[in-house]
Amino acid sequence: MMNLLRSGNVTVFSLTNVASGFRWKAKKSNGEPIEKWKRDSLFIDKRGKLRSFNHKKVSRKRGGSLRGQGWKYGSGFVDGIFPVLSPVAQQILNFVQKEVDSNRIWGSLDTLPPTNTTWDDIITVAVQLRLNKRWDPIILMCEWILYRSSFQPDVICYNLLIDAYGQKSLYKKAESTYFELFEARCIPNEDTYALLLRAYCTSGLLEKAEAVFAEMRINDLPPSTVVYNAYIDGLLKGRNSKKAVEIFERMKRDRCQPSTDTYTMLINLYGKANKSYMALKLFNEMRSQKCKPNICTYTALVNAFARDGLCEKAEEIFEQLQEAGHEPDVYAYNALMEAYSRAGFPYGAAEIFSLMQHMGCEPDRASYNIMVDAYGRAGLHEDAQAMFEEMKRLGITPTMKSHMLLLSAYSKLGNVEKCEEIVNQMHKSGLKPDTFVLNSMLNLYGRVGQFEKMEEVFTAMENGPYDADISTYNILINTYGRTGFFEKMEELFKLLPHKNLKPDVVTWTSRLGAYSRKKQYKRCLEIFEEMIDDGCYPDGGTAKVLLSACSSEDQIEQVTTVIRTMHKDINTALPI
Repeated sequence: MMNLLRSGNVTVFSLTNVASGFRWKAKKSNGEPIEKWKRDSLFIDKRGKLRSFNHKKVSRKRGGSLRGQGWKYGSGFVDGIFPVLSPVAQQILNFVQKEVDSNRIWGSLDTLPPTNTTWDDIITVAVQLRLNKRWDPIILMCEWILYRSSFQPDVICYNLLIDAYGQKSLYKKAESTYFELFEARCIPNEDTYALLLRAYCTSGLLEKAEAVFAEMRINDLPPSTVVYNAYIDGLLKGRNSKKAVEIFERMKRDRCQPSTDTYTMLINLYGKANKSYMALKLFNEMRSQKCKPNICTYTALVNAFARDGLCEKAEEIFEQLQEAGHEPDVYAYNALMEAYSRAGFPYGAAEIFSLMQHMGCEPDRASYNIMVDAYGRAGLHEDAQAMFEEMKRLGITPTMKSHMLLLSAYSKLGNVEKCEEIVNQMHKSGLKPDTFVLNSMLNLYGRVGQFEKMEEVFTAMENGPYDADISTYNILINTYGRTGFFEKMEELFKLLPHKNLKPDVVTWTSRLGAYSRKKQYKRCLEIFEEMIDDGCYPDGGTAKVLLSACSSEDQIEQVTTVIRTMHKDINTALPI
């Protein structure tokens, strides 16, 4: 809101923080030119070095849009330069991050003068909000530009809005914004197509995503690395790993050179699928293509080996990271700690934890969670508890995951009283136990033979706000099968289709295990055939259970032949 203050012969416009918004400030003296605010052309890059740049070269794109770091997909922003906020922009940013009333935000934006400087400030704020992953304020600001302001929106404004809608899975609004872009006679760039692609993929709309590819070709804009990366990223966010690998292979067939980001996403994908050998294969392919790995690539590969518990390989890649000139950050240290934790070496993880602190890298919440998990896995529940308490002492609030890891540590010991205490502590902290926590309690009660409490928890899940998942039924099927309650086990198994749940390899193997303990070989074969007919592929655990059901050499030979034949016939072209 404009506030005119007069003092003698000086007129002052002030921009101050008020409860309802912000006010514009400028200073003017009689007969003297206004001293224009000069932007700081200095910034600190990601290596901590002071650098300078020319605003005329990097601050404007066609149409007057500011260019700043933070635009993930491409050409719109300069890499390595963070948005430079003017005093006005900083006040706008502070206001829109705190205010929740859209009318108040729009009303305050209405008071800004319609100048190029204001335009730059608004777009800079939107970019900073994107870095902060604050999608709602971005939507409010861009909608204000489109539907209320006198500014002519350009492609960057539309891109920011499409991105924000896509991040919130509002694909229809992202789509309508794309059509509005054409109505405004604005030409889409590769960022536009990339962001629309990702919005569709995140929502599982693969046909629409392919239509975007087709439209790009019609408009003589062949899909670039930026677009392919967005496609793969969207598929991964939509949990469609198989399709992501297909698009990666198509990218190479189309002779579109994968970038560092492309390889990093795929290495992450294989790491999460416990395919560290495939992650390493891609890493070697990447280097053979003269594509330079960055710290995220190395960390992804360390994580891949960590998930498989291969701490020596993880340490080898960690050393390569340092040899390549990268300074390990908290994510890299956490990945190496995870490797030692999963390999069963909690004191190795503790050494990395101490090293990280010694090198001046501050541990975060994830670091403490990893240490709680490392001690818990090794049965060192007192050390796990001590790390949990240290986290609280330092002012780091334990999350649901933190409590869950501590719960797992005591659950391994069968300490029902302590586990119940931790669940009560969650309630007191305002954390509502989720399905994973309740499954852990189900498993604990089942292991110690407290079936009454186990069934109480299951009934509460069935009647309450928590959805029982396939893991819930797996725990119950395994518990009843292990203790010889075959009728209850089969009853639960028959319930799965009615609950819209599909049996997985754990379900089938648990059921097989019940009969295997009784050496009911023929019944095991019948269930195994059902499993194959249902499209579920057996794993190593299934083979062991089948072999344990055998009571003669002929039966062992028969099972071995079947398993070997299946391994030969399985299609391993896409190992996801």
